[in-house]
Amino acid sequence: METRELRYFVAVAEELHFGRAAERLGMSQPPLSRAIQQFERRLGAKLLERSSRGVALTEAGAVLLDEGRAALDAVAAAERRTRRAAPSASGHPGLVLVAKAGASSELLSKLVHAYAAEPDAVPVKVELCGIGEQERWLRDGRADVAFLHLPFDSVAGFDTEVLSVESQVAVLPAGHPFTVRADLRMADVTGLPDLPLPRWPHRDGSRPEGEGPEVRDVSQLFQLIALGRACAVLPESVRSAVGSDLAVVPVLDAPTVTTLIAWPPHSRSRALAKLVETATRL
Repeated sequence: METRELRYFVAVAEELHFGRAAERLGMSQPPLSRAIQQFERRLGAKLLERSSRGVALTEAGAVLLDEGRAALDAVAAAERRTRRAAPSASGHPGLVLVAKAGASSELLSKLVHAYAAEPDAVPVKVELCGIGEQERWLRDGRADVAFLHLPFDSVAGFDTEVLSVESQVAVLPAGHPFTVRADLRMADVTGLPDLPLPRWPHRDGSRPEGEGPEVRDVSQLFQLIALGRACAVLPESVRSAVGSDLAVVPVLDAPTVTTLIAWPPHSRSRALAKLVETATRL
C-alpha cells in the first residue's frame, strides 16, 4: 500500500465526489478513478459504492478512511519530527510545545522559564492554537509536546503526566446579580435566559447547534461576556486572566478539569524528557 494511493482514497472518501477530489489533488478525474479501481482490486475489497446519486463509503471503505488518515498523519509526523531533529543554527534541535490559547497560561509561563534555566535546555517554541487543535498538532508532528485537558481532549495513543486538577467557575459580567453569591450550581448557570453558554467548535471542526454564540477562543468569549451576551463555565485558573469587567463564582457541581502534558510514546528525545520532568516538578 502506497501513501499516494492512500491520499487519493482519503480525498475521494472525504469529498464523496471524484471531481472535487481530483481538483483537491491537482489532477484530472479519469486517472484518479482508475487509480481507485486498481487500489480496490489489489486490496480485494470494494471501498466505494458508485451510483447516479453519487459516491458512498462501504463498510470496508469506512475502516480504511480511519486507518488511512492515521497512517498519513504518521507519515507527515515522521517527516516533520525528522527535520526538526536536525541541528539548528545553534547546534541543538528545539522543541515545539502547543497549548490552547488562554488555557493554563500561568502554568505554561512557569514551565517555559523553569526549563530554560535547566542545564542543556534547548529552545522551546510555544504555539497557541484553537479549541481542540493541540491533539491534531501532536498527532501530525507539528508539535513534540502538548498541554491537554480532560474531559475535553482525547489522550488516546499518547504518554501523559497529570499536572493539575482544578474545579470550575462561572464567568459572568461584572455586576450581574449572581456575582454576590458564594457559589452556584450548573442548573443556575444553564438557566440564565439572557446569558447563554457559548458554542465551541467540535474537534472535527464542525459547528455545534444551540442558542449561544459561536466562539473560537477565550479572548473572544470574554468580550462577549463583558457585553452581556454570554456566560461560561471554565477552569479555576482562568481567574488570573479575568479583567475588572468580569466576575467569577465557583460552580460546585461542575466536573473537575485535569491538565496533562502529553507526548508521542515512541519519542526518545532527552530534551523532551527533561521538559516533562520539569513540568511534573512544578
